[in-house]
Amino acid sequence: MTPEITAALESDRTIDITTTGRKSGEPRRLEIWFHNVDGRIFITGMPGRRSWYANLLATPEFTFHLKESVQADLSAIGTAITEPAEKRAVFELLLDRLGYADRIETWVADSPLIEVTFA
Repeated sequence: MTPEITAALESDRTIDITTTGRKSGEPRRLEIWFHNVDGRIFITGMPGRRSWYANLLATPEFTFHLKESVQADLSAIGTAITEPAEKRAVFELLLDRLGYADRIETWVADSPLIEVTFA
């Protein structure tokens, strides 16, 4: 990984991801925020069902498209974090930054959480 990509993973927020549609098998690209929490990269969303999450559960391989300070397409694997204690630990750090700390119970119960590793 280049120094520019490493820096982007530390400071950027908005990316695109391309997943494989769980029903269609077609590529699905969308804009989303990612979060660097103590050097670990996560994708999450507001509480509720998300197609991108269902797609990653079906096919964990996806493309992580950096597009702010640097442009790069990174092969990635998404791992769902489903254990409530682990979700809580991540969300406690993340939600405090985002101003949603008072909603942690809802986020732990109802928000998707994916940890990203780069292939």
